[in-house]
Amino acid sequence: MQAFLFLVRLAGLLSLTSRFLVTSVLQEGLPESVVQALLRPSHISERLVGLQVRGSDFTLGNTPFLILSGTIHYFRVPRDYWKDSLLKLKACGFNTVTTHVPWNLHEPRRGQFHYSGNLDLMAFISLASEVDLWVILCVGPYIGSDLDLGGLPSWLLKDSHMKLRTTYKGFTTAVNHYFDDLIPRIRGLQFHEEGSIIAVQMENEYGSYNLDKGYMPYIKNALLSRGIKTMLLTADTGPGFLKGHTPTVFATLHMKGIRKDTYEHLSSVQGPGPVMMMVYTARSLDGWGASRNTMDLHNYGALLTEDGDYTPEYLTFQKLFHPDAEVPSFRQEDCKPKDTYAPLAAGHFISLWDTLIHQDDQPVRSMGPLSMEQLSVNQGNGQSTGYILYETVITGGGVLNSDGHVKDRGQVFLDDKYIGVLDDAHQRLTLHNDHHKEFLTLRILVENQGRLASGTSMNQERKGLTGNIYLNSSPLRKFKIYSLEMQNKFIQRKLPNIWKPSFLHAEGPAFFLALLRVGSQPKDTFLSLRGWTKGVVFINGQNLGRYWSLGPQETLYLPGPWLKPGLNEIIVFEEFKSALLIYFSNVSQLGY
Repeated sequence: MQAFLFLVRLAGLLSLTSRFLVTSVLQEGLPESVVQALLRPSHISERLVGLQVRGSDFTLGNTPFLILSGTIHYFRVPRDYWKDSLLKLKACGFNTVTTHVPWNLHEPRRGQFHYSGNLDLMAFISLASEVDLWVILCVGPYIGSDLDLGGLPSWLLKDSHMKLRTTYKGFTTAVNHYFDDLIPRIRGLQFHEEGSIIAVQMENEYGSYNLDKGYMPYIKNALLSRGIKTMLLTADTGPGFLKGHTPTVFATLHMKGIRKDTYEHLSSVQGPGPVMMMVYTARSLDGWGASRNTMDLHNYGALLTEDGDYTPEYLTFQKLFHPDAEVPSFRQEDCKPKDTYAPLAAGHFISLWDTLIHQDDQPVRSMGPLSMEQLSVNQGNGQSTGYILYETVITGGGVLNSDGHVKDRGQVFLDDKYIGVLDDAHQRLTLHNDHHKEFLTLRILVENQGRLASGTSMNQERKGLTGNIYLNSSPLRKFKIYSLEMQNKFIQRKLPNIWKPSFLHAEGPAFFLALLRVGSQPKDTFLSLRGWTKGVVFINGQNLGRYWSLGPQETLYLPGPWLKPGLNEIIVFEEFKSALLIYFSNVSQLGY
């Protein structure tokens, strides 16, 4: 019998993955597959023998076991909704939850580890066990998951010689320190220790990377030597699994379609046995401005919406897993209640330029430009996300040439006047000294739009100005560089009390302030910046996400737990022009 594993493509919940049939059905009573899928943590008291391969089946505790799993990314779902998500996964018919561990979130600065709040991995695993679900844990260190640098911390790129996902000493030293902290936290939650973790996936799709033959054996030994006893897995795309396969580690598949030759190749390497498909996707995401029916979220094709509501597909899968059960038809009233707040005016604003003298960190002074990763901020760890501002003085106009060194999008200002944008597609701008000034202030505000989550060019994913910028063929010098990280701590600091009354079409880059009054029981809602241009939204100091009039996404999901009874602070960083009003809706608008 085949074992099927379902990836949940969601900013955290269940996923619509594949069409499939469980083939082995008994002539009488429940199908054999249903019996095997009913095995849950509360059913096994003796934990001597974990997940194993026996013939064409998996066994767990020496009992035949069919894995039916959906992925919930604990770090993408508000902690208040973890249990709701897990219960919905279980009610659909899944017996296992898969989750990935993002290194970049747990160790944002070298040696500083975070496992509290929404990052409390151990609490999530324990909650899954309480709900009676097994756990498959993907520990990386690289996990993909459409995360910045695939979940690797950006401070690794401070090393100019860094070779990610190899046995390069600078990388393995960092991995060892990370695993020294992570693995002891989860070791006691394994199946053999009365826990719910039945398998651990090492790395992710390494066969498509494959820059170092010694790397996967190194990761395997790193996990085993620290006490991982449950079954180890690898996961690769159809063409790549031959290169990503590691001896004595169970190989699984990531696929975008059922291919007979892939199964044949897998059997030739691994021998006869169950086939586990860790990921089956029907579609993928698009970037800003895309016209196809996709969005920039991680929940494309999911069984639940981004806010955790049911979809018709959820009930289809529930009927598939419970063929003899009465499954109700999809009803909109079964979804969580939403609130549509009245349009809200952003009554005050502060120009970005006026906030610069109030930054916590002094600007970095450098003869030439430095990338985000090279900055001496965050205790020497560099800058990870957000924006970075470069300021210098020039003595005349001319042609500004980025030479491809703006990563990813740079707005150019001359004496606070907006000139244009530099990016990969636009590398030249003409600067005019209309008033024949002796000195002019040139500013380049560069946005990091995210590092590649995969590919062999990840080692070059540095952001900001990554090389010289030229004016009339001469490299610019003597920069003041401001780190504008736009993470929670950046906006939670007290902004200077120099807010000005806002007005329609007030120009950015600027911060706009609005206050939302909420009743005693805050509910989920969807925030819309209709009429605004491009920027970032913060709710009570938390980064809600980016918006851009290019679309296709038109709303941002605002979870009720992010709101509090009474007044809530909304700060919008707008790069261009504001529309003054902020809108709310009880339905999402994702452009499809």
